[in-house]
Amino acid sequence: MFASLHIFKPIQIIGLLLVLIFLSACSTAKEMDRTDLRDPYEISNRKVFALNTALDTKVIEPAANMYRQSIPDVGRHAVNNHIDWAGLPATTFNSLMQGRFENAGLSVLHFVVNGLTLGLADLTEDPKAVNSQDFGQTLAYFDVPEGSFLMVPILGPNTSRSLTGRIVDNVTNPMLFLKSGASVQAIQSMRAPATVVSFRSNMFEVLNDIKYNSLDPYARTRSFYYQSRAGRINAVIGKPTTNQKNDDQFESFLEGQ
Repeated sequence: MFASLHIFKPIQIIGLLLVLIFLSACSTAKEMDRTDLRDPYEISNRKVFALNTALDTKVIEPAANMYRQSIPDVGRHAVNNHIDWAGLPATTFNSLMQGRFENAGLSVLHFVVNGLTLGLADLTEDPKAVNSQDFGQTLAYFDVPEGSFLMVPILGPNTSRSLTGRIVDNVTNPMLFLKSGASVQAIQSMRAPATVVSFRSNMFEVLNDIKYNSLDPYARTRSFYYQSRAGRINAVIGKPTTNQKNDDQFESFLEGQ
């Protein structure tokens, strides 16, 4: 159902976004025909969702299932650690933008220390000390409206604000420009597919329940996305939330490159 933003180069992402906006503008649903008023492009979004679901069924879900069955827990944990580590530069930048200087400092510390293992092992005393931050949260911090719901080809559910934030995080991530030896470059090239498969594996039962046991999988996916995203946004603007754990699983696969 979902895949990694980092499959594409930045220019390709921007081109994809422009194409999506153009197509969506041609398929605006009347308010009376929408199942959610935040979803003015529901007609186009449902078509994209069907394509994403087909890709998930044929490629991503089988790969995630094989990953779960063949890779031991310690290996999957190492992959999760690396993905989290690769997203720390974005967390540092956005924490500074939001005035969360302690979180920014902790993010730098964790990035440097865990860089000794390329993030595969967490060498810090408290791996949960850093609160992941993205540019979509930063935009919310500065009261930028969330915009319309968008189901993006391959990338999955977003709002206009969150998708803009993900593009900014992607094109400004210094990990994109890291030049190292062959082994590091190999890890870099494998990060996108590993992120997709790891996320799908971590959320295997949840996403399969949505896909196979829902009367309307699209509407349920949209609802789950909004609930999950609300956890991140509320944490930034100071509202209490109980969605952080599920939200971190839902979002983290898009944060690291």
